[in-house]
Amino acid sequence: MNKKQARAWAMYDFANSAFATTMLAAVLPIYYQNVAASGLPGATASSYWAFSQTIAMILVALLSPVLGAAADSSGHKGLFLAVSAILGAAASSAMALAGQGDYILVSLLFIVGTIGFSGGNTFYDAMLPDIAPPAERDALSTKGYMYGYIGGGVLLAVNMVMIQLWKPLGFASQTQATQAVFLTVGLWWVLFSIPLLRNLPAAPRKDRLGFAHHTKDSFRRIGQTFRSITRYPELLKYMLAFWFFNDGISTIISMAAIYGAQIGIGTTDLIAALLITQFVGIPFTYGFVRLARAFGAKRSLYASLVFYTLIVTFGYFMKTAVHFYILAFMVGIVQGGSQALARSIYSRLVPRERTAEFFGFLSLSGKVSAAAGPALFGLTAAWTGSSRLAILSVMLFFVIGMILLTRVQLDKGEREAGRADGPAEENDIQASTPAVM
Repeated sequence: MNKKQARAWAMYDFANSAFATTMLAAVLPIYYQNVAASGLPGATASSYWAFSQTIAMILVALLSPVLGAAADSSGHKGLFLAVSAILGAAASSAMALAGQGDYILVSLLFIVGTIGFSGGNTFYDAMLPDIAPPAERDALSTKGYMYGYIGGGVLLAVNMVMIQLWKPLGFASQTQATQAVFLTVGLWWVLFSIPLLRNLPAAPRKDRLGFAHHTKDSFRRIGQTFRSITRYPELLKYMLAFWFFNDGISTIISMAAIYGAQIGIGTTDLIAALLITQFVGIPFTYGFVRLARAFGAKRSLYASLVFYTLIVTFGYFMKTAVHFYILAFMVGIVQGGSQALARSIYSRLVPRERTAEFFGFLSLSGKVSAAAGPALFGLTAAWTGSSRLAILSVMLFFVIGMILLTRVQLDKGEREAGRADGPAEENDIQASTPAVM
């Protein structure tokens, strides 16, 4: 494994986590509730924010497999990643133009930013098998999430200082300071994406047939993916489990801050608590590497999902800022580790030479399913007028995901993926991959 490339790959998590923390999890949801959608009654703002998430996920789902297959066909994963990062960074910075009552503008820009963020992650994730051998993927995947916690946490800390000390810093209002925060997200994202883009240059073009040919070929390959997915039964079972538990995780991330604001927790406490999540996540994400080595990746992932059901239950009864701090600490324990292991396990089950295509397919299916979580949250909040019942509904995704995960045999799935690449590579995978459940 090329250590320089591995560090560069992990640094992209450091870069794009600015969007994950400030825009997706912490500052923007509160800004949406308190400024952009401040004129909306009751739980309407929470519902609209949830529906914005749903629309974004559906659009990402439609685009990701096409882009993923095109990246595999053309060999330009790095170029597709760069375009996605610039799109997301531009949308984040443009959020500085939105003020009171501009909830439609904020929703639209958020949707564009999410397309850049999630689309970029498709190519970023697909690079993992190109950089690390099977035995090193758990560690590198987890390292990426650790870098993400550090990068997102550092910028969120800077953003919190900007918002709380807006007057000494020369801003006309806290709203103006928050708008400046959105600018920092775009700058941070672009700046720290440079190491990856410099150290992982796009592969030379294999032909001169152009983008139109590769787009047509992408649709053909997507059709092949749909037809061939049944050749990998364990991968298919894992994807079914992933659709559910990942939906629960992403809904917790995206709805926690606006849920806290809805039940009356102040902006300072919300951001500070989510900052705690970032830095608690650093040692615990690393701890999941050791946990996976000791007990297996599947068992470790399963344990994290059990813990998430406790988080959702606690969230339903949460009333005070202290409760939110405790909840944030609990999320920090499992958030990075669960996602890192989920990504690493998937990379072991996909056939080689089709990694971007299969990660694109996961993005399609995963984002379609992920749209269900915010949609259920929004509909529950709209029908009942209660954000508490809405957050409790998320538990359903974790329970179903855990049940399905128990039926996945990872060793068998790795052998199935190896057979797709030929006998020689099958033997290589069996020899170099550690035994997991």
